[in-house]
Formats: sequence, C-alpha cells, structure tokens
Amino acid sequence: MVFAATDSGSTSDSTSGSTSDTDAAPSGTKPETFPATRTATATGTAPATTTFAASYVGLRWTGDQDGAGIRLADGNWQQTGGGCATIDGGGTALIAADEATSYQVKAPAGATDVHTIAIDCTRGPDRTFHVPSEATRVRGVRYLSRPAWGADESKRYKDGKVNTPEAYYPLQSITVHHTDTPNADPDPAATVRGIYEYHAITLDWGDIGYHFLIDEAGVVYEGRYSGDDLIPAFDKDGNLVTAFHTAGFNSGNLGIALIGNLVAQPPTAAAKASLIRLIKVITRFKGLDPQAKITYTNPVNGVKKDNETISGHRDWLQTDCPGQTMYDLLGEVRTAAATR
Repeated sequence: MVFAATDSGSTSDSTSGSTSDTDAAPSGTKPETFPATRTATATGTAPATTTFAASYVGLRWTGDQDGAGIRLADGNWQQTGGGCATIDGGGTALIAADEATSYQVKAPAGATDVHTIAIDCTRGPDRTFHVPSEATRVRGVRYLSRPAWGADESKRYKDGKVNTPEAYYPLQSITVHHTDTPNADPDPAATVRGIYEYHAITLDWGDIGYHFLIDEAGVVYEGRYSGDDLIPAFDKDGNLVTAFHTAGFNSGNLGIALIGNLVAQPPTAAAKASLIRLIKVITRFKGLDPQAKITYTNPVNGVKKDNETISGHRDWLQTDCPGQTMYDLLGEVRTAAATR
C-alpha cells in the first residue's frame, strides 16, 4: 500500500538532500537554493555578539527548568517561557531574536553548563538541493519533503556517524504540539530550518524532533528523517520512526507541531484543516480510532500511560504545549478526524 509519493511517481535524492550548483539534478527533481544556516555558539551568561543578524537564539542549561531569560538589542529582559522542547536535568528554550547581533541570557539560580547558539536561517550563503519536480503527497495531503524546505542532511551526522540511528515501532498514538515561535511567520520554512538546527545540534537529538510541522497557511512539512523510501515518518513496513518530541514516550508516538504560539491565539483555519486531514489519513492508514482512549506502552522499556489516540503534549508531560487554544480544540480535531 503506497502511503506517500510524488504526483508523478518520481523519486528524489532524499539521502543526500543537497548538492553543488554544478551537479546534475537526478531524474524527477529540480535544483532549488536555500540559505545555509549559520550559527555562533557561546557559553555562560556574559553578553554575546555575532557577525550576522540572528533569527533565533537557542539556550540550554543544567538545573531548574524555570527562571531563565534573555535580553536582546532593545535592552529589555524577557522570560524564556516553557516552550515545547524538554531535556532531562535542565531547561531549554528557542527564542526569536528579531535579527539581533548581540544578546545576553540569564539562567536560573544555581544553573550550570549554560550554552547558547545564535541561529541565522535566512541570510546564509546559497545551498542547492534536489527538490522533487512534482508535489509530494501523503495519501492526498500535499507536503514539503525535507529537500523542499532545505534540510541539510549533514546535520544528522556527528563524528562521521548518524547521531541518532533510525529506530522503528508500530504506531500507537499521535501527539499535537506548537513550536512556541512567533505567529504571522513571514518565512516558516526558515523557521523549520532553525528548529532543525536547534533540535539536531543544540539539543543533540540528531534531527528535528517532530514527524510533521504545519504552518499558518496549512502547508505541511516533512520532519524527522525516516529513510530513503519516500514514506515520510514511516519505514516501508509501516512502522513509525522514533522522533524526539515527548520525552519518555517517543517510540510509537507520532508528533505533529503547528508553527506558532497557540497559547492565546488559536490556529488558523488552514492550519487546523491540514492538521485534521493529516491525522485522518494517518489513522485510517494505520487503523487507529482518533476518538479512542488507549494505554500507550513504550516498546523500549515497557512504561505504560493511559491517554487518548490523539493527545496534546501536556497530556504526557508538564508543559504548556500545544498552547491552551490548540488544546481546547483537540476534541473537535478527534471528531473531525473520525468522520468518514
């Protein structure tokens, strides 16, 4: 059973992702350029400067999760907030930097191992990718493949090896997130590249933590790499690649993140519609009931948790994600996804 393919049935070079300007595009693809992501790292809480305008600043530390802040060019301190990502034994945040070239962070009292990374995902040198010539679709839902949003596949590697080798397990549940990045995003593909850098490198997850992302226009983005078989999120046998989006409950749990902050502002109609369509095709493909209550069992360690087939990040862990407005809509999403 085919889960996803290009409209023309052609393939793309998803394992390499990018190429030099002189390389010929493989059959069924076309060359497209994206700005390479630039970064500058720093340690501690002293003021830091960059040689480029930063799109985001990623921050992580060891210690209490709450109490961190950042000061950008306007001179005002802002709390980092809860965000979506979580790490064991510490805290982390991804903050929109508004093209700042300097910043300063403060960590919670007693925190150690403070690390920051300034990320520019819009103005780096051009990098050419082999992008499918025809639209790629998940059972009729159009999505942008990893090359089509500019995923630099080299970031999945560390010391010459895949940082987090792919592992696959049967799908049990779907978890909805928000990225906790600014709304009215003028360049959501750049934001996806920024999140990729933050997750893969700063948090050392080896790749982006979500299986899919959805922007405010309803565009769906392929997230974590799942192999070169043109089936996003799954292997050829229909098992889900393990991602990093709900710590302790990742294996067999598919993560979909809506791009933006949905604490006080609800998702756009287009984003919600794409979320429902995507959940509908995945649950039908895998024979799951979107309205069912389940007992999730982690296939790695046997840990169990009662939940629902379609849940929010906060149903698994202590977090505000996916934002109150999105969380309040999950009942509607479940009902709509179950409608034939």
